[in-house]
Amino acid sequence: MNGYSSFAGYYDALQKDVPYGAIAARIRQLGLEYSSENEVVVELGCGTGRLCTELEKLGFDVIGVDISADMLEAAEENRSADSDITYICQDMSELDLWGAADMIVCVLDGMNHLPNEEAFRETVERASMFTCDGGLFIFDVNTEYKHREVLGDNCFVYELDGLFCAWRNNCRDNGTVDIALDFFAEKEDGSYTRETEYITEILLSRELIERTAEEFGFENVGIYDGLTDDPPDSKTERELYVYRRKDRGTE
Repeated sequence: MNGYSSFAGYYDALQKDVPYGAIAARIRQLGLEYSSENEVVVELGCGTGRLCTELEKLGFDVIGVDISADMLEAAEENRSADSDITYICQDMSELDLWGAADMIVCVLDGMNHLPNEEAFRETVERASMFTCDGGLFIFDVNTEYKHREVLGDNCFVYELDGLFCAWRNNCRDNGTVDIALDFFAEKEDGSYTRETEYITEILLSRELIERTAEEFGFENVGIYDGLTDDPPDSKTERELYVYRRKDRGTE
């Protein structure tokens, strides 16, 4: 995955409309529906920790994992004085915890930001190792429709208070999208600094996801259109997968 050094400073501003509370509530709902294990949650690709904070508010013991030290520095700055969230700087494809979690989650297309399919496979394998029997592995992915039709070769512009962001996409033939983010931040004297971050989103097919999850001891209990209860359709932009870890004694 990328280091996201420049992105870390602007991440929260660009994500200000993300419904982190609703995402946390959906994770809790799925946990209650599909598993009896609902105490310890690990978020992979936790960024600046905003979802971790919402999960902690719901009573979970939370561990946040991210490859970017800059993102985790922002997460530490965002935490409240009484927070017990544990943050770990780690590549999620090399996840190494001190015990099993009840749920491992990765949302906001974190899986698409892995460098390749092998890294995805390694991430699922590590999640399998550190999810307790009957626990859940919940993650979302951007769909091929979103990659080709929404992101595509399009450009987007965001104008925020003191910040201008130009988002340029290039969709390859295989559905992978190369993204260039140009950040123009206003200084106190009215001039602007410019920083550029390059990100790649790989395309992960449902066939690959299902085959890999099954290989490492997960059973599928649900695939949804984003945060809804609806199944995905041809114009779904983000699919949410819910897998339950099989009892190791039955493998």
